[in-house]
Amino acid sequence: QVQLVESGGGLVEAGGSLKLSCAASGRTFSRSTMGWFRQAPGKEREFVAGISRSGSLTYYADSVKGRFTISRDNAKNTVYLQMNSLEAEDTAVYYCAGAKYTITWISRREDEYDYWGQGTQVTVSS
Repeated sequence: QVQLVESGGGLVEAGGSLKLSCAASGRTFSRSTMGWFRQAPGKEREFVAGISRSGSLTYYADSVKGRFTISRDNAKNTVYLQMNSLEAEDTAVYYCAGAKYTITWISRREDEYDYWGQGTQVTVSS
């Protein structure tokens, strides 16, 4: 049974920072590229950031580039999302996801991720 558990969400003022964590269990974590997605009220879920298996490569949505940083610690089976200079538009439920083992690149497509966390709410007040 694969499990991903996110933590670190909360309420923050615009311009502030939060760091999300996602702990994985039940699967060989280092074999999966990992991603963060988010879903704002009334909107479709969207890709935010992804990281390669080793952590050497990262990829970001244009809307967060330069403000968010994804990283991973394979020894701890954990992926992180450091979010700085937060804006009201960043308010959403944030999900981490693990890609299928056959996906060796960083994918923006939800259907190429086969396990998901339950989500953590991030609210940015303006």
